[in-house]
Amino acid sequence: MLMAHPAVLKDLVAQYEALRALHAENGSPAARRRMNDIAYTLCVSTGTSDVDSALVAARHQLPGARPQDDSVLSAG
Repeated sequence: MLMAHPAVLKDLVAQYEALRALHAENGSPAARRRMNDIAYTLCVSTGTSDVDSALVAARHQLPGARPQDDSVLSAG
């Protein structure tokens, strides 16, 4: 499987988390579309089928990944 560059994954995770923090899923059609596009790209980049799994996988691929990072994702 091809692996996305860590800088790309870091940027995708940051964008997704920012949109989620702004509740983009309940926002304008453009914001929802952007959030869905980023979620899809994360899934493709990590070989997963849902955004929660993609976020966990992306974090594990980032330099300095720590096991406790998973608990932060499940709480969000």
